[in-house]
Amino acid sequence: MNARYRSQYQSDKMTKHILSIALVFGLSLNAILATELKSHQGKFTHPGMAQSAADLEYMRQQVNKRVPQWKTSFENLRQQTDTSFVPKAQTHISVGPYGANDNGGAALSRSAEMAYNCALMWYLTSDGNYARKAIEIINSWSSSLWDFDDNNAKLLVGLSGHYFLNAAEILRYTNSGWKKHDAEQFESLMLLVYYPYIENFFTEANGNWDAAMINTMLCIGVFTDNQEIFNKALDRFYFGPGNSGITRYIYSSGQVQEATRDWAHVQLGIGELAKAAAVAWTQGIDLYQVADNRLAKGFEHAAKFLTGNYNIPVYGVISLREKDKIRDIYESIEDHYSYEKRIKLPYTNQLINKRTRSKSSTGFLTAKRSHNEGPLKWESLSYQSLPAVKSLVGATLEVRHSHKKGIEVRPGESVQQAIDRVSGTDQWVILKAGIHQLDKPVFLKSNVKITGEGRETILHLSPNVQGYTLINKEADFRNIVIENLLIEGAVNVKANNDPNHDRRSRSYMSAASRGGISLMAETKGQAGSVRLKNVTVQNCTKNGVVIKGASNVEVIECDISDNGGSIVPGAGLNHNLVLSRLLNCSITSSRF
Repeated sequence: MNARYRSQYQSDKMTKHILSIALVFGLSLNAILATELKSHQGKFTHPGMAQSAADLEYMRQQVNKRVPQWKTSFENLRQQTDTSFVPKAQTHISVGPYGANDNGGAALSRSAEMAYNCALMWYLTSDGNYARKAIEIINSWSSSLWDFDDNNAKLLVGLSGHYFLNAAEILRYTNSGWKKHDAEQFESLMLLVYYPYIENFFTEANGNWDAAMINTMLCIGVFTDNQEIFNKALDRFYFGPGNSGITRYIYSSGQVQEATRDWAHVQLGIGELAKAAAVAWTQGIDLYQVADNRLAKGFEHAAKFLTGNYNIPVYGVISLREKDKIRDIYESIEDHYSYEKRIKLPYTNQLINKRTRSKSSTGFLTAKRSHNEGPLKWESLSYQSLPAVKSLVGATLEVRHSHKKGIEVRPGESVQQAIDRVSGTDQWVILKAGIHQLDKPVFLKSNVKITGEGRETILHLSPNVQGYTLINKEADFRNIVIENLLIEGAVNVKANNDPNHDRRSRSYMSAASRGGISLMAETKGQAGSVRLKNVTVQNCTKNGVVIKGASNVEVIECDISDNGGSIVPGAGLNHNLVLSRLLNCSITSSRF
């Protein structure tokens, strides 16, 4: 297939797949199909990354007019830009996790940012000293750098590349004095050194890694006029697996994948996606509205927390780490959604005014597009708000004491004995809040109803036990109801600070074989009447929930997420939810 059509093909294929699911399960498609996903075709606009030629000129005009905030941001940039800076270019660079054992990584990052600062100052002032310094920095690395190594190689490429590329784009398309052969040498650096490290992204990491690589890859595509590279980055933005891509990194509630980790990484990730959206917008492609304005939801969710609203809805345990480290990433998002989409982002706006704008330099200067015509006049324009976040699905956050009649089981007491006692009666097994540690899987009989008290009711197989947590005893099971509890598939109940850490431990083929719920008949329609409501199943190496051969199956407001690993039968064959040979099945308001 011709590479230039690949992204649109993937878009069409994804749409057909989603529609087929909708026909079976009646899922809402509003958020997913609100946008036509596009690939880049035709010629690239130059300059065409963070800013277009019109945007750059608008920036210069506002600075020259000494408009107050523009003046402040310009002065901040001037103070951050050093024409005596000496680039310390190296041939080989290696950086370990969190910057450990750094050999050239910090020097590269500093050079990349300084090159961009100098290029912007050159454009704003026409002072050739800035242009010459930017050229010196870029040329020194273009003629020296061969390769990257160690843990952070891909991340460093992603985080440094777009600074170099935005600087180079300005230098190439202005009268900067950058020689043609030097520009070609830089292009070789990007294609032969930078691009190979990010070509296949890095699904194994937290999502900020791929976000940075998407941003830099888009910029490489623009600078080299390479549609295949540009569209490859777009494809990743739309459909990235694991923690990658807009809908994997930012959930429909607005929660960012790393919100259970720390807020420095949350802001790093959404900041890189915002930069990527700016590059695409310059080239005529709207990534801001993808998945029902998912990017705006991510920013608002984060900004709400960072302005002191700590009771935001969240899957998992919200992190309090690094919540006072506010990055200057919010201006472009506030600008775009205010002017282009007429959408209010109140928490983002509040965070800008209270925490970032007075110290902003490039964050403000490069965010404002040429569409701006003075301050917003809220009273004279029609603005909309983002849809309110609905309640999270799965086991309830708060402890809901059951009013059902039946046998109460406290942590440490036998769940199996209670199930055996109520089977065939109209009573419920009521699992009280706490961790119900199981030394072996629990076998379910017909006519069994189980309820918990929310996410505080946790069913967990002991670390040395393998298999499914709940499993049917007879093939012709009938009338099984499971409500309002959490099944934890991880070996350890306590979540790690890094949300990706436990996923890595489950990715090995020799990891412990642990699953959630398995209800399997032997012939189609043999079993019947299964209802799962407000159930959370997470972190299993095998399937989260398996139901086969039953009729009248209901899955209502369940969260069955982050299950499946590489254990037998292998990667791609373990899933969140497996439904097979069913008659009459409905899935309502659930998360997978």
